[in-house]
Amino acid sequence: MSRSLLPPSSSKELPTVSRAKPSAAVPESPPTQVKRRRNKPEPEGLGETCTHSTVANAESRYLNRELSWLAFNERVLAEARDVRNPPLERLKYAAICGSNLDEFFMIRVAGIHRQIAAGVTTPGLDGLTPRETLALVRERTQSMLREIEKTTRKILKLLVDDGVKLMRVADLGKRARASLREHYLAEIQPVLTPLVVDPSHPFPYLSNLSLNLAVLLRGSSEGDTDFARVKVPVGVLPRVVLIGDALLMLEDVIAAHIAELFKGREVLAAHVFRVTRNTDYEFEEEEAEDLLATIEDGLRRRRFGSAVRLEVVRETPIKLVTFLQERLRLAPEDIFLLEGPLGTADLMGLPTDRPDLAFDLYAPAVPDLDGDEENGIFNTLRHGDVLLHHPYDGFVNILNFIEEASRDPQVLAIKQTLYRTGDDPRLLAALRTAAENGKQVVALIELKARFDEQRNISWARKLERAGAHVVYGMAGLKTHAKVTLVVRREEGGLRRYVHIGTGNYNPKTARLYTDLSLLTADPELGMDVAELFNHLTGYAEADYTHLLVAPDTARTGLEALLEREADHARAGQDAWARIKVNSLTDPAMIEALYAAASAGVRVELIIRGVCCLRPGVPGLSETARVRSLLGRYLEHARVYAFGNAGHPEVYFGSADWMSRNLDRRVEVIAPVLDDAHRAQFLDILNTEWTDQRGSWELCLDGEYTKLPGDESAQKIFAAARHPV
Repeated sequence: MSRSLLPPSSSKELPTVSRAKPSAAVPESPPTQVKRRRNKPEPEGLGETCTHSTVANAESRYLNRELSWLAFNERVLAEARDVRNPPLERLKYAAICGSNLDEFFMIRVAGIHRQIAAGVTTPGLDGLTPRETLALVRERTQSMLREIEKTTRKILKLLVDDGVKLMRVADLGKRARASLREHYLAEIQPVLTPLVVDPSHPFPYLSNLSLNLAVLLRGSSEGDTDFARVKVPVGVLPRVVLIGDALLMLEDVIAAHIAELFKGREVLAAHVFRVTRNTDYEFEEEEAEDLLATIEDGLRRRRFGSAVRLEVVRETPIKLVTFLQERLRLAPEDIFLLEGPLGTADLMGLPTDRPDLAFDLYAPAVPDLDGDEENGIFNTLRHGDVLLHHPYDGFVNILNFIEEASRDPQVLAIKQTLYRTGDDPRLLAALRTAAENGKQVVALIELKARFDEQRNISWARKLERAGAHVVYGMAGLKTHAKVTLVVRREEGGLRRYVHIGTGNYNPKTARLYTDLSLLTADPELGMDVAELFNHLTGYAEADYTHLLVAPDTARTGLEALLEREADHARAGQDAWARIKVNSLTDPAMIEALYAAASAGVRVELIIRGVCCLRPGVPGLSETARVRSLLGRYLEHARVYAFGNAGHPEVYFGSADWMSRNLDRRVEVIAPVLDDAHRAQFLDILNTEWTDQRGSWELCLDGEYTKLPGDESAQKIFAAARHPV
């Protein structure tokens, strides 16, 4: 049988995992960059430097997108290694790192394979051809997967040392083993399907991210073996099995009882393996008469994408590995031999009641926006805008705003964009209530939100049944904007109330992501948002006073703001731009930033994930600096601030600086018109720029260096709501 993936109760040691080879030395950063601290010993997880450069070649103006993404995932993994984080939180970071890598293979690596299959040999802006990129990605991901499993196993050992009973089946006592067998026969075996491969039974289809047991059976002839596959039904059943207070991996439980599935046959071994497939299916909107039906068909077809990765436990015989490789039509470089556990994303939340091993619970502040209960939140907004910083300020205020609008007899219409909705029932119930109360409800639901398509289809059907007008967006574009419009009859006429945010209408992620929300009754912003919805639902031409809307005006508007800063710098005035987005990959926006920096503009970029701009290049980006901020919460807000010769302007919205966001999505970027809120935005950016706890600096050579210190922007924001 395969070796267990968890530490034995009789030993405090885990199986060792070979370390990744260190990368070649790279040039030191210029004096303006943060210096590395290679020689001074640090506690685990502190003072790190990412060990791989994202520079394709020394002459390139751009960093490689795929290598930059992998560097981001390395920074997430550093949080899993950081001893300042509690063990269960470290396990979550490791699980997130594994989940991120799964999606990277399903989308980005699959895309590189498609480029190669299409015969693309031209180098990209980073100087690499698709084949060269794939070779570097394979090398880096081999190293990263080994590091993820090494870190995960170390954290599991720490949890065992802290009294969490992560066990192997072989280490259970006689009574617990009997209870486990009863549980297996009653709750697990009925779900399993053994599939033998022989001339009358072809090799089975292996679904994306499926965890499987490759079972070897003694054949009918001397020396022959037969192959069988048993799918580990993760998702149908929990990955972790709870027997008493013992936690066991589902695949270990199945492997321990595998003979029950093959009575009359001799089981020689069972080895765990996992398959990743291409899921980047393109929906042919232009040819679709019914977009909803097209999306549903595409979801079914996505399951059958070509394999891009095979993970197998290290002790799997080479003959079996070759058998799987050939059946899946993979290159040897796409095989990953690991100690396990495979599929670390499933370890996101162990079923253990140990709050002492996790972050302290944080209760978001809930500002009282109702004021005069008779008029509620609408009365508050008539007297001034409300700015909320999630998760430090509760997202419940946004839900209350929509619920109050759904009940208020003076509200005539509610219009909302929905991208990723989650499964919280309050928002759906509020929109259904509004429709049933006879209000004009328009829900623009994006059916093409990757991996949330099925949930959004379900929402669309429920809202249609309630009488809401459901719109699926514009052909060729994803609607990624986060906007709500409420139209209310009041004394003196109709008034528009607006919510504009940087995050989705998803209460669950609003507790985990940092985002910004503006609630306003400003008539000009209200008119702009009304123009936006008329454009989205009726394709009417829109004329915006304040909003920058992609794909129409966002790019040109942002480029004009950067050019204005460059003009100020050339005129000898103080000029700066501080931008916070999740990713920076768009070549034109990078060139606009280079032009501003070359003119003398101080460019400070907070880019959490992928950054293709290369800072500190003489004559090109000497005044540009890039930092990546991580922490307990996922930094998700997008803010764009400009010095404007001493009269700062601040914008915020849903758009990252990527070609897809600025050219192929509907995005909304709004100005901050209130002076106090503008100062608050600038204070948020300044606090995040001076963060030490979760910040990394991008150097000229393409490496990220961890900033020293423990000052945390996220802790400062939380303490401001709940002072000690």
